[in-house]
Amino acid sequence: MQIQSIEDLNTISQNARGSLYHPDTIKVNIGMASCGIAAGAQAAFEKATKAFADDDTISICQTGCIGFCEQEPLVEIVADGKPRVIYKNITADRIVDAIEDYRQGRFDKKKWIMGQMRKPLGVMEDAATNPLAKVTPHEGLAFFEDIPFYDKQVKIALRNCGYIDPDDIEAYIARGGYSALLKALKSMKPKQIIDEVKASGLRGRGGGGFPAGIKWATCAKHDGERSIICNADEGDPGAYMDRSILEGDPHSVIEGMLIAGVAIGSSNGYIYVRNEYPLAVKRLVTALKQAEAYGLLGDGIAGTDFSFKIKISTGAGAFVCGESTALMASLEGKVGRPRAKYVHTVEKGFRDGPTNLNNVETYANVPPIIMKGGAWYAGMGTEHSKGTKVFSLCGKINNTGLVEVPMGVSLREIVFELGGGVPKKKKFKAVQTGGPSGGCIPERFLDLPVDYQRLAEVGSIMGSGGMIVMDQDTCMVDVARYFLDFLKEESCGQCNPCREGIKQMLDILTDICAGKGKEGDIELLEELGSMVQRFSLCGLGTAAPNPVLTTILYFRDEYEAHIHDKRCPAGVCKALFHYEIDVEACTGCGVCAKKCPEDAITGKKKKPHQLDQDKCIKCGICYDACKFDAIAIR
Repeated sequence: MQIQSIEDLNTISQNARGSLYHPDTIKVNIGMASCGIAAGAQAAFEKATKAFADDDTISICQTGCIGFCEQEPLVEIVADGKPRVIYKNITADRIVDAIEDYRQGRFDKKKWIMGQMRKPLGVMEDAATNPLAKVTPHEGLAFFEDIPFYDKQVKIALRNCGYIDPDDIEAYIARGGYSALLKALKSMKPKQIIDEVKASGLRGRGGGGFPAGIKWATCAKHDGERSIICNADEGDPGAYMDRSILEGDPHSVIEGMLIAGVAIGSSNGYIYVRNEYPLAVKRLVTALKQAEAYGLLGDGIAGTDFSFKIKISTGAGAFVCGESTALMASLEGKVGRPRAKYVHTVEKGFRDGPTNLNNVETYANVPPIIMKGGAWYAGMGTEHSKGTKVFSLCGKINNTGLVEVPMGVSLREIVFELGGGVPKKKKFKAVQTGGPSGGCIPERFLDLPVDYQRLAEVGSIMGSGGMIVMDQDTCMVDVARYFLDFLKEESCGQCNPCREGIKQMLDILTDICAGKGKEGDIELLEELGSMVQRFSLCGLGTAAPNPVLTTILYFRDEYEAHIHDKRCPAGVCKALFHYEIDVEACTGCGVCAKKCPEDAITGKKKKPHQLDQDKCIKCGICYDACKFDAIAIR
């Protein structure tokens, strides 16, 4: 069907809702993003599909990332007149029983259930653009308010992830998809579109945080063949926000790019995606073919004179290609190296033409803004950071996963309420925001509101949205060394401050961790860090010293212990500690001896054990295994 009008979208939407959310059908959504598949969702999906192939009352569907990655594989089951239930850890051996239990009304909370809706559900006003709206039970699209992990979340960029089949354009349309595009095409002028994006206060979610509306307006002013580029080269360790959107809701990004094309006057779009994201690429390819088949991409879109085509380019995984000019160079077939910013890409970017580049999350926010208006979006967040932000929680945290919260939510709320705090009752030490170039924020700033300005005030950055939580067993000197080692390998080597400065800083940190640190090393690191920040060519270099400078600022005592006392307080740097058995605490249970790979621990049952230092390789297995805190770090 070639879509020409809003009426056409409504027809498809009604048909899709009737087939996908039929009152007489039990709908089973299985989270089939990369995280779910890695945990066993593919096998569960195949088993359920086979088991209920001849049962018209059971509908088995794939969906994207449901967010709570710690509990994968996740399965949502919903039916008219029954509670909406989220099941955790549903592998192939459990999936059939879970569905049958639901059908029979058996809800064993200890075995299966993760949470269910208890609050009354109203009627959805606009599924695509109002993330706070409720839906009727037979549609099965309500949020998970009763699960603490989802309690404070407001889903805009992630509005469809976990709710629709990403390979089904009609499911996207049933959630209001492409309504914003038709509104922009048929009832708005380009300047009106840009003005709404400006009014929203939307800032680029890729890390730079530049106001999207201003970038769009500036690009539209320059003559030449304008291009729209989506940056999906997500390279931060522990970050998977863009991947999850592309895997769970690719049409939202395509629609955002189309609207940008209308606003700026461009007919050419490019998505630069990491080659390490094969599932995202596969679902993007499917989505592009579907959009073209429905007349929403290509020539004469929706019966208008607007034409827009999108090409996918896969990058080779170079971290520096997340920088705009390096990405464009790579897209042109050149070496991915940044250039100086005195000529802006909105004036002279891809193939020397005016270019608008935003990341995946930025474009995903655009359709709701066009439908609901810039003022609606600007009503969330803080004065200088509007709307919501998607974060990936990982590291030493109970609830690893993907969250979307309004700007201004505190770190404490994210880490301890959504994230569930630090495992094993260990003490929180720091959280790093902004990826490998971000700063490490200590416990005393846990009540800091998360927005661009406030993070910058404490030496960190928003970045693309990665959050790595660290506990008492984390060595902050080693953390700085680790991230600097990553950045040294990913530097393009084009400018001296970045190439040589990062290497020299890494050499000093490596010596400190090896017990070879000396007086003056801390001051030299601070001096080198300041130089690299000031004189590097691109954002990789200017932000690279952040992990070092913030760990020195907030954890200077750990640096001094490494240098002066030749001791690693966290017991991470092997040259600076050893394990001992506390004979007063040891119960002689023998667990440590059984776990030790080198047979370095000996002793009789129910008697204090001994540890042979000559055999010990400091692997830490005994330390983790002991339940009585009898293994001490000295």
